[in-house]
Amino acid sequence: MYQALYRKWRPQTFDDVVGQQHITETLKNQVRTNRLSHAYLFIGTRGTGKTTCAKILAKAVNCEHPVDGNPCNCCPTCRGIDDGSILDVVEMDAASNNKVEDVRLLRDEAVYSPANAKKRVYIVDEVHMLSNSAFNALLKILEEPPEHLMFILATTELHKVPATILSRCQRHSFKRIAAEDIAGRLQYVAAQEQIGLQPEAAMLLARLAEGGMRDALTLLDQCSGDGNVTAESVRQAIGLAGHAQTAELAKWLAKGDTAGALQQFRDLWQEGKDPASLLDELSVLLRDVLMRSVAKKGSSALLSGGYEDALLDAFAKVLNPAQLMRWLTTIQEALSGLSQSVNPKLGAELCLIRLSTPEVSEDLAGLAARVSALEQGAVPVQRKEIQLPEPEPMPEPAEKPEPIPEPEDTPPWEPEPVKAPEPEIVPPREMTPPPPTEDAPPWEPPVEEAPPLWEPEPIPEPAPMPEPEPVPMPEPVPEPPAAAGSDWEKILQAAQKLLPMAQFSVLKNPDQVQGHLEGDTLILDLDPGFAFMMLGTPAMEEKLRTAAQQALGKAVHVQSRKATKKGGSNQRSLEELTRFDIVSFE
Repeated sequence: MYQALYRKWRPQTFDDVVGQQHITETLKNQVRTNRLSHAYLFIGTRGTGKTTCAKILAKAVNCEHPVDGNPCNCCPTCRGIDDGSILDVVEMDAASNNKVEDVRLLRDEAVYSPANAKKRVYIVDEVHMLSNSAFNALLKILEEPPEHLMFILATTELHKVPATILSRCQRHSFKRIAAEDIAGRLQYVAAQEQIGLQPEAAMLLARLAEGGMRDALTLLDQCSGDGNVTAESVRQAIGLAGHAQTAELAKWLAKGDTAGALQQFRDLWQEGKDPASLLDELSVLLRDVLMRSVAKKGSSALLSGGYEDALLDAFAKVLNPAQLMRWLTTIQEALSGLSQSVNPKLGAELCLIRLSTPEVSEDLAGLAARVSALEQGAVPVQRKEIQLPEPEPMPEPAEKPEPIPEPEDTPPWEPEPVKAPEPEIVPPREMTPPPPTEDAPPWEPPVEEAPPLWEPEPIPEPAPMPEPEPVPMPEPVPEPPAAAGSDWEKILQAAQKLLPMAQFSVLKNPDQVQGHLEGDTLILDLDPGFAFMMLGTPAMEEKLRTAAQQALGKAVHVQSRKATKKGGSNQRSLEELTRFDIVSFE
């Protein structure tokens, strides 16, 4: 049965681990001197050897014949750990076993002594996936484990591990493996597997692995179909032939040809290329060009390895670093929005338009790119003003209508105002005074008083009204003697703290309850209906007795009774009405 290269060539000793000498030497010395910690935490990116070193350490601490800190891989314990027959070494994936019940089960099993090995070793991979409750369950046994117990935790995200766990572990950080070390390991594996691997192809695979040995061995396994691996076969097998189309798209963008860039994008989209994947590959190309521009010395170690150096140099001559920075920022913003966009194709097209047409971008980055283009002597694209066509004049009618002649008999349109006839002024008639007499002066004629037409009759005085007989006032109805209002209010205030809200609301209703003191007895006149049913119980009387004692400071007895309805009021009113003579009853 064929076995994948990354599984077949997994390191079996600390000396086989590539690129992590700062960690392997420390672990070898601890095993050699028997100064082991009870808990280890391995930190690093994927494929850098965390789980591999954890398994080697588990074998080394249980090996019957260790060799300079390395396991011998020949004793029954080492072979049993490799094939999984020894149950004292347990490997748990925290991504799928992250509940608190899983950790409690592990904690209950860890207290037992190992059956076939020296120590019980628990390897917890992706430990950052544990829940908070699971971390709390693991904390106590991780702090004070038994003598036979060892924990090896591995994670790729250190910031998700609680500080209480970190403080109880010995941490080791795994770094990315250098491309030269990966290429050397690939050459060794290819020689053992009888695969013809060219040095250029090995370096290309090492760059594509991005520091992970497992990814590099997987890519080598993918490209070794015909037994001979070259740089060209690597590009064809991995799909780097699509990088040529991505470079063609970048050429259209560098020329500022928006139509060509959109057509190239449409062709790639028709071939099934995902818009987000296309923009990501474009960002990788632009990133390599930027590294080539700003770090000319030693830039080969910073490149992704998917593009030729001549192609990157050609782009670096056309695109300045400011423009590359703006393009990369625009692509990253578009990629962050494509995951939530309902139309990713449209989002990618808008991104390409902003890249190829900088004048449509009014932000500061677009302005900086245009200024940089002017400094290098490039001619900026001039905006064309849209001129609206002038409106055409309305055509005049061919023939004007002739005016209608006015008839002779009709008056003009504005008739002259008709003058009203002036009123005749009649001169006042001259009055001739009468001849003077002896009794009166000549200018004042005698005035004779005219007799009155009628004489008013005298108004007779009204006859005196008979005085009404005095009506006796009804006698007041005697009310039951009540205690001082302050005492009953005090009792109510004390009862509010002892009674439920429903009972207290009935107690303080004067229409339902009347309370008064008679000596040392509190008399409660309760409405015969609902009030008596709720408050006329021995338990309620006991509570009211306690409230009265707290309010008045003395022992008080409580007596509840049904209040008698005031009857006969209607009969008394009728008797009072019969005293009047004008009222009669049949």
